[in-house]
Amino acid sequence: MASVSARDLLQSSDYGDCISGLNQLDTLPDAEALTLITPLITHGNARVRYAAVSKIAKIGNADRAVSLELLRDRLHNDSELDVKAAAADSLGALGFTEAYEDLAALYHATSDWLLRLSIVAALSEMGEPKAIEVLLDALMSDNDLLVATAIGAIGDLGDASVLDQLETFMCHDDSQVRFRTAQALGHLGGDRARAWLQRMADDTDAQVVTQAKLALEQLDAVS
Repeated sequence: MASVSARDLLQSSDYGDCISGLNQLDTLPDAEALTLITPLITHGNARVRYAAVSKIAKIGNADRAVSLELLRDRLHNDSELDVKAAAADSLGALGFTEAYEDLAALYHATSDWLLRLSIVAALSEMGEPKAIEVLLDALMSDNDLLVATAIGAIGDLGDASVLDQLETFMCHDDSQVRFRTAQALGHLGGDRARAWLQRMADDTDAQVVTQAKLALEQLDAVS
């Protein structure tokens, strides 16, 4: 009955019914849910498309080839930036490293910082080494949240060759940027990272100090 009910709701002309149907998909096997969700990816209502694209992050592994095709389509062709951002989020959550070029191209093509933020966060989840080019570009943004997210992603990638790019952010005006810098330095490691963290342990912000000390402890544990 759940499957029939969900199918009926998803075929409704009322977008509220469609959203309800999408919520019911949680009770179904992922493969069945993905089949039911596919037509909604190009639904006329942007809220329905957004919800459907977001849902793929949870069920997309049921058929990765289909999911990749659907998400790429919305990333390139949707008219709404938030749907594009949801597609980027789902690509990252599912670890679709083969979509790196798609994400990088869109990052450079858009000036919308929220979309760029979703792309940078997705690249962080993917762990794709080539993403360092986009992440270094994001460091030059005047949006502190985007910068902080990019720094965190650089730390997650663990590419110590770009350590010098983080030095200036130890004294950044935004404490969240400094916090992410301390976090990233702990992941990247090395003598310079250790020295910089020792300086950051005297930061004026308590959270930055705590993170710097934690990072130093982590480096001591592996040395």
